[in-house]
Amino acid sequence: MTPLLHLAAEQKSADVTDWPDRIGWIVGLLLFIALVYWLMRQGWKWRGTLQSDLPPLPAAPSERSPAKLELSGRYHGSTTAGQWLDRIVAHGLGTRSRVELTLTAEGLDVVRPGATDFFVPTEALREARLDKGIAGKVLTEGGLLIVTWAHGDKLIDSGFRSDQAAEQAQWVSTINDMINTTSTPITTEGTAR
Repeated sequence: MTPLLHLAAEQKSADVTDWPDRIGWIVGLLLFIALVYWLMRQGWKWRGTLQSDLPPLPAAPSERSPAKLELSGRYHGSTTAGQWLDRIVAHGLGTRSRVELTLTAEGLDVVRPGATDFFVPTEALREARLDKGIAGKVLTEGGLLIVTWAHGDKLIDSGFRSDQAAEQAQWVSTINDMINTTSTPITTEGTAR
C-alpha cells in the first residue's frame, strides 16, 4: 500500500492560472484599446484641420423680427450637402447636443447649450427636407429635419430632430416657402447675347 500512497503524494495538479501571462495579456489589451482611442482622436482632429478653411460661423443679429417657428429637440450634426456620412467637425458643427431652433425673417437661429451657437441667414438657406439619416444618426424615413445652407463656398446639411416629430413637416414647408419668396428670379436681361 505504500507504493500507492507514495504515487498519490507525488502527483501535483497543474497551475490553474498563470498570473504573469494573464496580466501581460490584460496590459496588452488595454494598450491596444488606448491606441485605438488615440487614433480615433487624431482622425477627428485631422478632419478639423482639413476643414479649417471653413469661415467662422455667423452670429445672430442683435435685432430680430418675431419668431415664425420655434423648435426644441436635438442637433445631430452637419455634413457636406448630399454626402450624409461626411461629417463636418470644424467650428463645433460635429458636436451633437440639445437645440433650440428659432426661424425668423432674418434666418435660422441655432442655440445649442454646451456647444457653439450659430445663425443661418435667410439668403444662405437653400433647402429643407425630411430625411432618415445624417452621419452618426439613422431614424425611420422622415425622422430628421435636414436644412441645407451655404457657408462660404460650401453647402452644408444640418440635421435636427424635434421633440415633437409631427411639427417637422411644418418647418420644411415654411423654410422652403421663405427660400422661394426671397430668391431672385434669374433673367437674361442686360446680358450680352
